[in-house]
Amino acid sequence: MALHFTSEQRLDDGVLERRFTLGEIPGILWTPASVSAPVPLILLGLPPLGLHKMYPRLATRARHAAADGFAAATIELPGSGERPRQAPFEQARADMRRAMQAGEPVSDEIIDALILPLVDQAVPEWQATLDALLPLPEIGGPVGYSGGVISIGIRLALLDPRIVAANLFAGSFVPRTMFEEARQITIPLHVLLQWDDEGNDRQAALDLFDAFGSKEKSLHAHMGGHTGVPQSAGDAAAQFFTRHLM
Repeated sequence: MALHFTSEQRLDDGVLERRFTLGEIPGILWTPASVSAPVPLILLGLPPLGLHKMYPRLATRARHAAADGFAAATIELPGSGERPRQAPFEQARADMRRAMQAGEPVSDEIIDALILPLVDQAVPEWQATLDALLPLPEIGGPVGYSGGVISIGIRLALLDPRIVAANLFAGSFVPRTMFEEARQITIPLHVLLQWDDEGNDRQAALDLFDAFGSKEKSLHAHMGGHTGVPQSAGDAAAQFFTRHLM
């Protein structure tokens, strides 16, 4: 897939923000205000809510990464934002919403239908994004992955050796088959968990953390709901990437 930059702007802190398309996939690349040598890259995962809706949070994370000397990039997930809707995704999302509104557990069948096709499509797109961005003269690697749908992070960390460290958000449903993939991961992991996340199965998140095969892994749990992540969590994640990408 060909990479085409479609716009660029300097943010008020000097960070260069460039929007691009990779084939039909929209994305954004942020690079530090001053780049004298190629810098490491952090891939910013996002939930399937759309790039436009998530832009304020993504831009904040990217600017913090740039202040630490990293480039950051994100892409729109399949079936989200401006990308064509996919009937199986839409049906699985509707089934999930109905179960949650009824106060019922979300079944394994719904979770599999919602997450596994998304992982199967999104991970090759992230790998194509790396293929396109790493040859740029201002980006030199290594690469980290941060946030987003945790199952995408698991598969990407397992399959792509260019990912050398990952900061994972334990806030999305995880198919049971992903636990076996988690056991095969060996890169350093920094896992965030909101203890009172209303949409997250806390015990499943703890079981997943236990399953990760990495010798270096840390779990950072904070009180509060899904959107109540404290500033200190971002600071700790930044220190994690500084240790492993610089």
